[in-house]
Amino acid sequence: MGTALKILAVDATSAACSVALLNNGEVREQFVQAERDHTRRLLPMVDQLLAESELTLNSVDALAVSRGPGSFTGLRIAISCVQGLAFAAEKPVIPVSSLAALAAGAVRIHPQWQGAPVAAVLDARMQEVYWGLYNSDAPNQCLQQEAVQQPAQVAEQLHKINQTTPMYATGSGLHYEQLTAIKVSAQDSECHIHAWDIAQLGFLLWSEGAAITAEALHPTYLRDNIAHKQRRQLCQK
Repeated sequence: MGTALKILAVDATSAACSVALLNNGEVREQFVQAERDHTRRLLPMVDQLLAESELTLNSVDALAVSRGPGSFTGLRIAISCVQGLAFAAEKPVIPVSSLAALAAGAVRIHPQWQGAPVAAVLDARMQEVYWGLYNSDAPNQCLQQEAVQQPAQVAEQLHKINQTTPMYATGSGLHYEQLTAIKVSAQDSECHIHAWDIAQLGFLLWSEGAAITAEALHPTYLRDNIAHKQRRQLCQK
């Protein structure tokens, strides 16, 4: 299929929601900040984007979606939306890391970041952050395993990496004092996750054979073990 591949991408990982369509190498996107309104907005945004592109759901080759980590509610909404669409049109699904998409979007906005690793850091609440480190020249390549940790732990690891390799940082999790103080070449805490970048990463992952069935799509919370542990503790009380 090559560049003729058509990918419909959806994201509701954080305080924004967006949909994008990669069509013959070009991307169109609808993006809105609506923290508590994802459920009502996503499907109309999909319909409008397809209509503007003079396409139908059956015309796309695959659907891409942020698999997480991120907001538990937002992830469930986006994944349920994509599963419903994929089931209806019998299309494959491409799960994309929200952190990788965040890093890719930062490099798209700041092209001068090209050539150095990018740390993507999302606020996970409870005094923790989700984070990962990505190759700016190959944004689907994770250089540091995605994790949920306290800001001080992340700052310590980034400091060690930055001593040998210049790097950049992006994401809402950088507001924590320990991370604001890290010495990197540059950081941008205002970047958002965009379906635009999920569509582009979906294209790369498709070429690597990463497409799955709608039934096999599951969110990546990173906090699964913590959640299970807390539920067990509550049951034992």
